[in-house]
Amino acid sequence: MITNNVSTIIGKRKTNISETARIAGVDYNTVYNLYYDRTKGIEFETMNKLCFALECTPGDLFTYIPD
Repeated sequence: MITNNVSTIIGKRKTNISETARIAGVDYNTVYNLYYDRTKGIEFETMNKLCFALECTPGDLFTYIPD
């Protein structure tokens, strides 16, 4: 299972969804849906932009936990 850590990272950075979306240059709804774990996938370009905005790696955004 892959777990989504976007909300945790945004909280640790003491920022919010709007600011993260603005810095990343992605749509607010994209970050909102990731924050509330309402997505089934993510494009590499979006992941790249989020990593830039949150100063993290893809491994920080998502964690693999064996079933």
